[in-house]
Amino acid sequence: MKISLGPVPYHWQASRLRNFYRDMAGLPVDIIYLGETVCSKRRALGREDWQQIAQMLHDAGKEVVLTTLALTEAESELSALGHIAANGRWQVEANDMAAVHLLGGREAFIIGPHINIYNDRSLAFLHGLGARRWVVPVEISRNQLATILRQGPPAMEVELLGFGRMPLAFSARCFSARAHDLAKDDCGFVCSRYADGLLLNTIDGDPFLVINGIQIQSARWQNLMGHLGELQDDGVDIIRLTPQAENMHEVISAFHEVLDGVITVAQGQQRLAQIQADAFSNGYWLQQAGMEWQINKEPA
Repeated sequence: MKISLGPVPYHWQASRLRNFYRDMAGLPVDIIYLGETVCSKRRALGREDWQQIAQMLHDAGKEVVLTTLALTEAESELSALGHIAANGRWQVEANDMAAVHLLGGREAFIIGPHINIYNDRSLAFLHGLGARRWVVPVEISRNQLATILRQGPPAMEVELLGFGRMPLAFSARCFSARAHDLAKDDCGFVCSRYADGLLLNTIDGDPFLVINGIQIQSARWQNLMGHLGELQDDGVDIIRLTPQAENMHEVISAFHEVLDGVITVAQGQQRLAQIQADAFSNGYWLQQAGMEWQINKEPA
């Protein structure tokens, strides 16, 4: 099973992004996704900057994928999407149907997690347009995935979020700006103050959601380390890790060593618990409420 690093979902400054990917080049990650998926106003890096980072990672032996916005609203965003789709060098992850329209029948592409695929017929349709990999939506359970893969097209790679906050919703409004009594068009990039998003608690003070610009994420981190064995048995080819501001080295190392059999699942889970103070979840995978957490100590 390969390890992939999803795109950075937060608004990091250019220097932080460059340093982050410079570090990732030397870590045991097979595939790295680059680009902005949340808000087109976030332009810490331009098109040429992303190309330079892509080349650096490619030279380090990584498979590079350019990703796209999950919500395309304006002509300028559609124009930028066109440049990504026609880049001529790097694979592209399509996160909405506008990207599929530009890529379908022209280039092999990857179905991102923000495209709602819940049955084998939809998957087969996109496969016919050129999709070669499917990043499974986080809310699909093991039983649902098994049914789709059993009836769906063969020879398609399957990728699943194994660790990271789950993307739950997008809106035309900016939640971060609203939280600071700012208009979306005059937000001052307030989302950049929160390297891992702005935590939203319930009235009782329990962590509930994370505000990230126009995106809402789970407060809990999906953690499927305890299910790596069954993921492999079920036909999942790639486990995705979502970037976070701190301790990404340790997260990658823990998953890599469990997959290589250097440490047990229980040891890997213990390491994750030491570096990540927030609660974990695996409820969606177990066909329960998404925020539920059930420890699985079986060896991977």
